[in-house]
This record gives sequence, structure tokens and C-alpha cells, in this order.
Amino acid sequence: MTDPRAAAEAVLAHVDANLEQSLSRLEALLRIPSISTEPAFAAQCRAAAEWLRADLQGEGFEASLRDTEGHPMVVAHDKAAEGPHVLFYGHYDVQPVDPLDLWHTDPFEPVRLVQPDGETHISARGASDDKGQLMTFVEACRAWRAVTGSLPVKVTMLFEGEEEAGSPSLLPFLERTGPELTADIALVSDTDMWDKQTPSIVTMLRGLVGEEIEITCADKDLHSGMFGGAARNPLQLLSEIIASMRNPDGSVALEGFYDDVAELPPEVAEQWKRLPFSDTDFLAGVGLSVPAGETGRTVLEQITSRPTFEVNGMIGGYTGDGFKTVIASKARAKISFRLVSGQDPDKIREAFRAHVRARLPADASVTFHAHGGSPAIAVPADGPFLNKALGALGAEWGREAAIAGSGGSIPIVGAFKRQLGMDTLLIGFAQIDDRIHSPNEKYNLTSFRKGIRSWVRVLAAFAQR
Repeated sequence: MTDPRAAAEAVLAHVDANLEQSLSRLEALLRIPSISTEPAFAAQCRAAAEWLRADLQGEGFEASLRDTEGHPMVVAHDKAAEGPHVLFYGHYDVQPVDPLDLWHTDPFEPVRLVQPDGETHISARGASDDKGQLMTFVEACRAWRAVTGSLPVKVTMLFEGEEEAGSPSLLPFLERTGPELTADIALVSDTDMWDKQTPSIVTMLRGLVGEEIEITCADKDLHSGMFGGAARNPLQLLSEIIASMRNPDGSVALEGFYDDVAELPPEVAEQWKRLPFSDTDFLAGVGLSVPAGETGRTVLEQITSRPTFEVNGMIGGYTGDGFKTVIASKARAKISFRLVSGQDPDKIREAFRAHVRARLPADASVTFHAHGGSPAIAVPADGPFLNKALGALGAEWGREAAIAGSGGSIPIVGAFKRQLGMDTLLIGFAQIDDRIHSPNEKYNLTSFRKGIRSWVRVLAAFAQR
């Protein structure tokens, strides 16, 4: 094909000239109620997969449905180009719509709502998570083929139908089809922009360790008047142990916790200083004002690039209405650690358990229950695909694209790394106010249009030798 960079301008013009047709295709997909968590919608999930297969096949991809124990996968290939090979992942399933009475419009009849600021919202379940995002890439490929007759790079697409249900079929599918899906880089469009004008690429995903502990003292609940003062109280003991997990400076007091934690790459740290982010505004949005994490670390660092210890729940004693003078025999807590690149989930779990055991007095015992664990994922800051994508996004949006970290965990990225040996770039165009998983989910028309245009530029950049 012609030089991708030269051809890109014609492809971008085609995107704008044919935006209405792209919107019509997105709206057709949004009308399919592909709710993966409810068995009653199994046929509709399959219908959504079939819609995608037919659309991709009509566009020129070698596309097929692959059955699983759950909802089918959609796999499509076009490997005619000489350039690198990318794997694009998305999901066609959506969350349930409950509570339905809070929706302003039919969740499966997409409508375009013009806002006071001039933006148009595409309102429907799945508009942002993930059908709108998914279709930005599909439409970019369609535009390339329409203008040049081919794609600038090799492309494989993988669309699953169980992401909102925990992806139970995904790992077995990757085990069976790994060689077919392996590419030079994986691309996922299921994340937000930095803000309404600033694109971002998520390159850091924190890992997770989940633990539940139960401390037992007496062999039964006790009357606090008869046994108070003499009997060990497991709720107090549990509270003391949890309090011991924090140092006065807000850091985690677990032995060896920071041994494998590296500082941000200098170029990323400098960029974060330039990006629009207010510690005060972030906390004010949830009714808080004082950062509670590590002293000397910004809120942005605390929520994305630093490891954490959090108490997610404490249970024990009498918690019903009224009052009951009782000393519980047992007390439980649900604990989570968010990990950063370099930390070993198993090492952190064992260190936590050793910390608890070392603080148990006589007449107290503890049991532990693991609630999963996964390591953090980080894309090398100097990777060629990352730098090309950053440049392409900057050219489209007219400002420096952010290298972002995510406080949460996205399991598919870890699966691609562990099972297929691929790094992943998470490039999404959603907004923080898209109300995903909530009533009145929406996707901005700007996100859809410029998302398509962004992928056109990214693919052109990848094709440059």
C-alpha cells in the first residue's frame, strides 16, 4: 500500500465524511441486549457476537464465532500487511440495566442527547462499556480499507461476551488458541481519557492480594458484665493488629513491603507534574480534604503508582438494632493490598500472615482465607509501540498524551502477558462521567469520532518502519 502516513489524511477525511454511517452501525449493536450475567439473555449475547462476526466478515476480515462453555468469542484476522501484528481486544457483553426506573430513556434504544455545552451524548447500555469503544477500532479499520484497500498493519480482533461476568471462559480459550492470537502488541480500549481534552495510555496496572482473617478467643460469646476485663476481646485484638499495619507517616508497616517497589521513571514523574490533576479537587469530590496515604507522595501517586493496604470490612459481635452487651468469640476482617510492578503477591500474603501471627497473644488463634492474588503489570516506558501511540494521540487531540497508571486491576492484561507473552496498551476514549454500570450510561460523540480518528493515526504510526 502507499505510505501509511501520507494515506492517513485521506483516511481521516473518510472517517468524518462517513460518521453518520459509523454511528448507525454502533446504534444497531447497542440495540442488542447482550447482558452476560443473566441466563435469559444468552440468545441475545449470541446475537451480538453474530452481528460482529457478520460485520467484520463483510468488511473483509476472516471472522468466525468460537463457542465456549459460556458465550461465544468472536475472532477476526487480516494479516495481509507487511507491518507489525496487533491484537485488539474488546467485549460485546453489557451490565444489567437495573434499576430500570432510573433510566431517562430505553437502555436498548440508543438516543443522541445534545448537551448545554454542545456535546452530544449517545445514551444506551454499553455505549461506553464497551461497544462504543470497541467500534472505534472497527470503524478505523473500515476506513483504512475503504480508502486504501488494505490495512497498514496485521490485525487480529478478539471480542468476548463474558467480561461483565468475570470472563470464566477467557483463560481456557487463550490456552487453546494462544498461537493464533499472539501478536507483537495487544490493544485494549476499555479505559478513560485523562480528562475531556487529554488522551491517555494506561501502562501501569496495580496487582491485588485479597485476604480474610478470623481471630478466635473464647469458645463462645460472653456476657460483658461477667467476663469483661478478664476475657480477651477479639474485636479489640483485631483492631490493634490492623492499626499496627500503618506507620505514623501513612506507609505500610509490613516487613519487606517496599523492598521491590521502584520509583516512577523520571520522564513519567515529570509528565505527571505537567498534567492537570488537583489533589484537593479529587478528594473534595468524595467529601474529603486531607490525603491519608504516604507522607510526601501526591494523591495521584497514592492512587496509581504506590502500593496500598486497605481494610474492606470488619465483622464481629452484635451489629443489629439496639444494644447487646456481649464480648464476641470471633472477629473477622477483609483486607486488600494493591501492588505495583516488582511486588510478589505470594510474598506479600505470607508477610501479612507472619505479621498477624507475631501479634497473637495466648488464648487467641487465627485462620486465613485467600481471596485471590495477581501481580501488577507495567509496559516498558521506552517501548516503541508506546512512543508511537503517544505521538499519534498527541497529533489527534492537539496536546501531550498522558502515560497513566490505573489503581485497579484489569485481568485480561495479565492474561495476555502470562499466557501470550504480550505487552498491552490500554487506549480508551471514555469520560469519567460516562456512568458505566449505572443507569443512563452514555458515550460522548466526540469520544466516538475522535476515537476512530485516533486509531487511524495509531495504526499509521505502527506501520512506520
